[in-house]
Amino acid sequence: MGISELRQGGFDRQRQSTRVPMHPLGRDLVRQGVISGADATLAELVQRRCDTSLDRILMAEGLAREDDLLTAHARRINAERIEADTLTDMTPVETGLDPRVLLRHGAAILRAEDGQPRIVSDGAEPLGALRSVLPADLAGARSLVAPRAAIQGRIAELQRDVLRDMAAARTPENESCRTWEAHANARMGLTFAVLAVACALCLVFPLGVFGALALWAVLTLIVAAGLKITAFVAAMTGPRKHDMPVAATNAPLPRVSILVPLFRETEIAHALVARLSRLTYPKCLLDVILVLEEEDRLTQETLATIDLPPWIRPVIVPDGQPRTKPRAMNYALDFCQGEIIGIFDAEDAPDPDQITQVARRFQTAPHDLACLQGVLDYYNPRQNWVARCFTIEYATWFRTIMPGMARLGLALPLGGTTLYIRRDVLESLGGWDAHNVTEDADLGFRLARHGYRTEMVGTVTEEEANCHPWAWVKQRSRWLKGYMTTYLVHMRAPRQLYSQLGGWRFWGFQAHFVSSVSQVLLAPVLWSFWLLLFGLPHPLEAVVAWPLLVLLGSLFLIVEVINLSIYAQAVSGRRHRHLLGWVPTMHFYAPLAAVAAYKALYELILKPFFWDKTVHGLSIAARGRRRSDGGFDLAGIKLEPGHEGL
Repeated sequence: MGISELRQGGFDRQRQSTRVPMHPLGRDLVRQGVISGADATLAELVQRRCDTSLDRILMAEGLAREDDLLTAHARRINAERIEADTLTDMTPVETGLDPRVLLRHGAAILRAEDGQPRIVSDGAEPLGALRSVLPADLAGARSLVAPRAAIQGRIAELQRDVLRDMAAARTPENESCRTWEAHANARMGLTFAVLAVACALCLVFPLGVFGALALWAVLTLIVAAGLKITAFVAAMTGPRKHDMPVAATNAPLPRVSILVPLFRETEIAHALVARLSRLTYPKCLLDVILVLEEEDRLTQETLATIDLPPWIRPVIVPDGQPRTKPRAMNYALDFCQGEIIGIFDAEDAPDPDQITQVARRFQTAPHDLACLQGVLDYYNPRQNWVARCFTIEYATWFRTIMPGMARLGLALPLGGTTLYIRRDVLESLGGWDAHNVTEDADLGFRLARHGYRTEMVGTVTEEEANCHPWAWVKQRSRWLKGYMTTYLVHMRAPRQLYSQLGGWRFWGFQAHFVSSVSQVLLAPVLWSFWLLLFGLPHPLEAVVAWPLLVLLGSLFLIVEVINLSIYAQAVSGRRHRHLLGWVPTMHFYAPLAAVAAYKALYELILKPFFWDKTVHGLSIAARGRRRSDGGFDLAGIKLEPGHEGL
């Protein structure tokens, strides 16, 4: 709730009867003529409902400029107000503190022209917090007041190499795949040895090798079908906890930071800001960080042309390796001010009330519920056949299979967006594995290993379906490579994993990852059973009894029918029923995943940390479109002139 909502509710007319003690900052701003007494009172009423500072409320509502607030803070704490340019002439003071602590507080210890140390902050709140952790000889240093963004920028400049390296190695080594870098030669040697043996076996025992692969393909087919059917039944028959209304609470809403990693996103930058502006969560509690790569000058220049609101700010990640989304988010994490960390992709269009739902759920949930995963959907499902099939697949996964797995008590492989995590938990786990190209799935299982739960929440984010076949293959190959990586990392110590997850979730982990990867890699082997259905000879006829071959072929056909039935159920609702006629074509969509799987296997061996970026903005729905009246169309949502957040 903001000041405008309070005014509409008549609170300004009742302010004389509402006794709200005026905050010293508000009193000072009224005395200086920056804001009116009525606005100061309303801002403090907002503060009762929002866990944030008065100056953030005033800035978010456009009632005060940052310069006015900094000047007021300087007067209150008897400090000198300095400009951002002055910081560049000040040298660092060794504090012994982790530079990430300074970033979190938005305060720096710098040496002034007289050679004495100064604590530079943007006001009393970070100043007091930092003094409590500083060494005694620095805690009493005089203070200076400067813009928070400039202070963090100066810390980032001075500690560039340290912060860059910390972002790449934030996750504990035993839970990261970065150790593979040190054993690249051994990995390559082992790979070529395995390939040589495999080729020799294929030449000497071709039918034996094919038979072994067919046996494994059938076994994993049964496991995959069993997991999918069980999750489907759980989703259809169990209580829909994630759709239930969130319990009411009178606690003030918390601050939420949203990370939006961007890389070469010039086509959709304007539309992104417009979509974020539709969020109804109080803007004084929103801290949206656009995470930019240092070498991506075009996106930086594009954003520089947009008048960003005070609750959206860019953070530039120093160039380094690996150049991945999780490394960028690790770097940006310490710039965040929220207690809850959310993630959006560049083309996302979240439900306007999404963050309110998430915040209230966290407030009423036990602390072991550390992550909430929303539903992902697409806003361009009619663009072409690939987009239609991708939408069917997503509807099945996020609306049926994942909720079913959650109700079964299994650990969830997270989606890369519309997930929200308690910040303290995320930091305790070491953020994201910067070297894992499916950092989301990996994080889901690291949360489970450390005793935390993930829950599905009934809020939807629409994004752009990757609708070009080769672009789809590249994206899916990255996901599959990350799945393979995640499995290998967590299975380094199977006994420890079993102890941490427990038997049920451990075997669920095996069933999900092993069957998912095996099925796409061995898809051509399973397709061979179509020969039987068409009365054609099968390669295994010479070594396998005909009735058994027919049984295996029938099993393959039954699983195909089950899959199509689940797809049909997933898109039978009002939102997706136009896709029902396309469900039978999902069988022809599967070969794309097989191509992606072999690309993923190749890259796992030769380029395990390579991030094959997904190209966004291929549809008008993703880019948005200006109308002749000055408004903005976004994914079927019309924003009137002056309300598009640009």
